Amino acid sequence: MASVPVIPDSHNHVLAELECLDPLLSALRLDSSRLKCTCIDVSKRWLALGSSGGGLNLIQKDGWKQRLFLTHKEGAISRVACCLHDEDYVAVATSQGLVVVWELNQERRGKPERIYVSSEHKGRKVTALCWDTAALRVFVGDHVGKVSAIKINTSKQGKAAATFVMFPVQIITTVDSRVVQLDYLDGRLLISSLTRTYLCDTEREKFWKIGNKERDGEFGACFFPVGKNSGNQQPLIYCARPGSRMWEVNFDGEVQSTHQFKQLLSSPPLPVVTVRQDPHYTGSSCSPQSLSFPKLLYLTEHCVVTWTERGIYIFLPQSVQVLLWSEVKDIQDIAVHKSELFCLHTNGKVVHLSLLLVDRCIERLMRRGFWALAARVSCLFQNSIVSCRARKNLPLDKLEHLKSQLDASTQQDLTVQLEELISKLEPLDSACSSRRSSISSHESFSVLDSGIYRVISRRGSQSDEDSCSLHSQTFSEDERLKEFPVHHEDEQLELENVSHASVVVDADRNETFLPFSIPLSFRSPSPLVSLQAVKERSEHQNCQLPEEDRLKDLKAATAETIARLQDPLVLLEPQCMRRVLQEWLVYLEEKFSKEHSALSVKKSKTVCAEEQRAILEENLQVAPADTDPVDEEQNGILEDCIEKENPDETCASKTMCENGSDVTGPLGCGFQVSPPCAIEADVLKDLVELSTLCFELRVFSSGSGEAEESSDTSLPPAASGTLACRFMRSFFFLLDLTRVKQCIITTCATSPHIWETYIAGLKELTCHSPVALAMENEKDMLKILKLLHDLGPWDGSPLLLAHAQRLYDKFGETALRPLIKFHPSILPSDIKQLCRNDPAHFLAYLDSLVKSKPEDKRPFLLRSLLQPESVRLDWLCLAVSHDAPQRTNTVDEEGNPRPRSHLFTWGYSQLILLLIKLPADFVMKEKMADICKSHGFWPGYLFLCLELDRRMEAFTNIVHLDDLSLLNGEDGSIPETIEEWKFVLHLAQNHSTAFHHHSPQNGNAVSNGGPSCPDCITVENVALLLAKAIGPNHALPLLQECGLTLELSERFTGVCEILRIAEKRQRALIQSMLERCDRFLWSQQA
Repeated sequence: MASVPVIPDSHNHVLAELECLDPLLSALRLDSSRLKCTCIDVSKRWLALGSSGGGLNLIQKDGWKQRLFLTHKEGAISRVACCLHDEDYVAVATSQGLVVVWELNQERRGKPERIYVSSEHKGRKVTALCWDTAALRVFVGDHVGKVSAIKINTSKQGKAAATFVMFPVQIITTVDSRVVQLDYLDGRLLISSLTRTYLCDTEREKFWKIGNKERDGEFGACFFPVGKNSGNQQPLIYCARPGSRMWEVNFDGEVQSTHQFKQLLSSPPLPVVTVRQDPHYTGSSCSPQSLSFPKLLYLTEHCVVTWTERGIYIFLPQSVQVLLWSEVKDIQDIAVHKSELFCLHTNGKVVHLSLLLVDRCIERLMRRGFWALAARVSCLFQNSIVSCRARKNLPLDKLEHLKSQLDASTQQDLTVQLEELISKLEPLDSACSSRRSSISSHESFSVLDSGIYRVISRRGSQSDEDSCSLHSQTFSEDERLKEFPVHHEDEQLELENVSHASVVVDADRNETFLPFSIPLSFRSPSPLVSLQAVKERSEHQNCQLPEEDRLKDLKAATAETIARLQDPLVLLEPQCMRRVLQEWLVYLEEKFSKEHSALSVKKSKTVCAEEQRAILEENLQVAPADTDPVDEEQNGILEDCIEKENPDETCASKTMCENGSDVTGPLGCGFQVSPPCAIEADVLKDLVELSTLCFELRVFSSGSGEAEESSDTSLPPAASGTLACRFMRSFFFLLDLTRVKQCIITTCATSPHIWETYIAGLKELTCHSPVALAMENEKDMLKILKLLHDLGPWDGSPLLLAHAQRLYDKFGETALRPLIKFHPSILPSDIKQLCRNDPAHFLAYLDSLVKSKPEDKRPFLLRSLLQPESVRLDWLCLAVSHDAPQRTNTVDEEGNPRPRSHLFTWGYSQLILLLIKLPADFVMKEKMADICKSHGFWPGYLFLCLELDRRMEAFTNIVHLDDLSLLNGEDGSIPETIEEWKFVLHLAQNHSTAFHHHSPQNGNAVSNGGPSCPDCITVENVALLLAKAIGPNHALPLLQECGLTLELSERFTGVCEILRIAEKRQRALIQSMLERCDRFLWSQQA
């Protein structure tokens, strides 16, 4: 049998035609050569089909039964649009250019009626119709580029209003070419023409052109709404571009990026699942497709659909991926609703397609009885079916049922392929089912190097025919006793460290296997059964006390501690609080600490070992000579284990007598992430409060059974951090993880291992989550992020940090930017901890987070993130020291600014300016000014000098920067008093002298302060600025007083003359206007 190409597992969606609409078109008589379907639209309730005869058919999608037929004498129907937010309205455009709006009156069970007829586009071809998403308003576009809006007045508002109030048609705009597509969302109208795309704010009547490059041809554009869990994120816009490209545009009309799909479209097309023909997949790649997308339509979440004359294409534009493309020829138009596509072909035929997951598609095919087609789809998409995600909806028993429905004689090849698929699958609960069926199934086993038996269950083995015999009964007993779980990691342990797994056997299991419950006196019970009985007896002794009695002392101590902490004398004194918590922590350690549990186990270990040895010796003495080999192996294991059992060894047996505590290993190897016993909700709440308070006040156990205060004065930081880590591991289930995280960030910045321990605990708490499991196998970061997003909302849960850490560890810096979507569940302080070894990654995240908000909201966002206020200095130091020019290029040897060094590009200049312009106290501004000066960020330093009223210092640095544009009135840097003007003039004189003295060293940099440069700081340029500010008549005496008139050229004299003339004429004009006003007022009084 020839091998059939299999579709890769990256494709898990398919287009399926689950129902044929040909009988519907035939019933509507739209399948003839004289009458055919010309346009299509769809809503939640209706499928609207316009015909060449001027009729509009509205068919109810639920059962395709109810039908409305609306006639038009104005010509064939060219466009139709259903109102999505009120399905009682539909708009129709005819071939004569008239637009008719119908009210269907379905709620009142009345007849449909025309409520508006617009002739604004009469004689033109209407090319696009679009409804407002909130109001009753229709937007219309035609082939000459005219766009209008029709506001509807409905009879629901009153009969009189509907009769006498008719709103005029509003002309929105006229674009340069034919309107290709219209779309509307949240007050914005999107117009796509043959040359470019326009964005219109219909409320404020503002218009923007999207992008600078024009195009030539039919290219669509659509809005891309954000999901429900995206917070305040604004919608996006996608505009088609030549060469299989799309622009990604924000809601303000700014192009963010260009997505290229040309190379991605070289993959082979996926088949459309339809009963008309069997699906086929070639598997051979095609050449890259350079296409023009005539329309873009938003489809469900994250998808955009378009089409060409060759096929249908569905994209995931945010992740720049092709979800699928399928060959469907001769498509004229497509209407979409959620995941449904209704395709109108050029011959008038209508096809109903659904975008489905492969497993959902197969399930629906089986439900409809299309067994052969379901089997073929299963074989084509077997890579997707094998995945765990598909097996939840398509388990093994369904595939077995599907195989049973095939005809083995006529569909032999298909049956064989399906059997191969089934053979690749194992039941999801195979591990459990093998144990339940161990009596009736054959099992094989292998012996590890350590001597432990590994039981291997074989699915589908036949039951033992003579299982009712006495021999088979007793043998089944031993077979079941062999069946103890062994972990893979045990294979790599040394022989002396091997610990036997628990054997789950009932106390009287050896008798229940015998017929009529007759005990056999000649056969001793198995050693493992006796050992199990010892274990159960020991556990029974340790568990005799109920949970209430076990926690009685702890409950009393907790209640007393909470009462003492409510005393103001204790509450307001940290040392007193620590002493109270130290006394309470002793009780907590006694009940839940792993060290205390380990000591208890160690005391009872010797007694248990002696009991085990005695029972084993007794069984070995009475065992017959012809003992089964299996029993001999078991005896050997037990002897070897007990010989190596020693109270001084660190590895305790898992079959030891336990006292109810979880002894998983040495301290520091694991976390107590769940309560070891049942705790009442009220008690647990108080325990969490006190345990978290212990962590915040640094009250930890020293490991000797007594609680100690761990403060900065009593213990060195390393020892304090070790105790904090020990405390978290022991009582992780009793900690408020949000408060602990905040405490670590604010008080434990110098102890990174505390944060690492905290993250390790979160990882252990989430190790079985779907995201953690997907992280191990999935290489596509976007799929993991989507899964993480779908599991939300997280609402600030610290568990999200564990997944963020895994993403960062696996994908590096590229994983940080998508985490912006999870703000504020993940804060910048968390990201700084995640990438503390590479601050540049944190800066990139912070900058992206700030820029993700509109410009007017960025200061408010940044202000909310600066908690505590001291982090502003840390972030500022990072921003001015990364992606910044060299300090030698901005600061000279004397610490002054180099000329024009303020024009250097700083990678995070916007972030720096936002940080320094936020409100702050005097001390904070001084510190920020020192940071900006030391790194040479002169725009920020000048701003802070003016804020601190250090104007002379600001003028000094402006003169060193040699840029006259800095002396302007926009930011208050222009001199305001005569003393300031004199100071700047003397600085300019000294600067010019120093420049001429050092000019040979500057080489070609003559423009940096040369007298011929109009924007350099020279005496003449400053003098001209002075003349413009206070007038030439006041400026000359001041210059003479400073002795600077000799440095002025004829240019200065000419400019001053022009200023005098302009000032004189301005005074004359003002005087003339005042006289005229005066005469006018007197004439009015007369």
